[in-house]
Amino acid sequence: MIISQTPLRVSFLGGGTDFPGYYASPGNPRGGAVTGVAIDKSVYVIVKQRFDDKIYINYSRKEIVDGVDEIQHSLVREAMRMTGVAHGVEITTLADVPSEGSGLGSSSAITVGLLNALWAYQGETFTAGELAAQANRIEIDILKRPMGVQDAYLTALGGIRHVTFGPRDAATVRWARVDLPREDVTRLCANLMLFYTHKTRDSSTILVRQVSNLGASTVVLDALRDLADEASRCLVARDFDGFGALLHEGWLLKVRLADGISDQTVDGLYARARAAGAIGGKIAGAGGGGFMLVYAPLAAQDAVREAIGRDMREMPFRFERDGTRIVFNTRRDPYY
Repeated sequence: MIISQTPLRVSFLGGGTDFPGYYASPGNPRGGAVTGVAIDKSVYVIVKQRFDDKIYINYSRKEIVDGVDEIQHSLVREAMRMTGVAHGVEITTLADVPSEGSGLGSSSAITVGLLNALWAYQGETFTAGELAAQANRIEIDILKRPMGVQDAYLTALGGIRHVTFGPRDAATVRWARVDLPREDVTRLCANLMLFYTHKTRDSSTILVRQVSNLGASTVVLDALRDLADEASRCLVARDFDGFGALLHEGWLLKVRLADGISDQTVDGLYARARAAGAIGGKIAGAGGGGFMLVYAPLAAQDAVREAIGRDMREMPFRFERDGTRIVFNTRRDPYY
């Protein structure tokens, strides 16, 4: 039996600049950039050998099939094809947070976790960067999902990361850990709040609009890339309130990328949080629902909770330093 654990992520700034159509464009000399963090909410993938040759898949539904081509769960199907696992296996996925429409990078976390577990089942290992590239190949190249490439890297790598994309070459992705002393990481995380909007959405609908608007959104995307760079510098300088203000600037820019990223309900909740003392914030992921991230100094947080807590449920969280990892492996850790 193999069990992988892969963290979800919160993207702070730069979302949208990680689309290959933007960062690898011949007219873009600087590429894209994202600053984000892995959090202590995870996706778990369990891979277990079976005595029979059937394939069992357990998630929000159960599949029992004879061959890989029959699998309805597209991420499981393509991960099995990529790793060469063909039969006699049971695969179960579990998550700390409902994965549908959360905005926390759950589909990429599942894909990275599947690849990590299935390769371990095959007795092979890959680096976090290689797993992220494989996950993007499945979601973007094979399944043709309208999405950027940041999620796979943030969930595979873990920690606070500044990730750059391109320029020109869609395969060029570089990353650096934003290293802070433990006490500063604790202080930064304490100023961030996550609230569930109780709104679910199909992110692909919003992302399709965003992809179709890439050409017309170049000026906005350039500004978002610059904010991601500036956010990394603010974090290194421990200017956390300045970082919170950048989140607000980024949110005002992001809602210009496509219709549906925000709506009157979300705008109203965010305005109430700001009026109560929050410095900045954003909707996680593509927008349209899921989780809202709020940056608020500790002294203002009770007022923020009072202002919006009746309409949104808070989810306490911490940063996660590690990325995807194998937490149980009977091949490697026999009982005797």
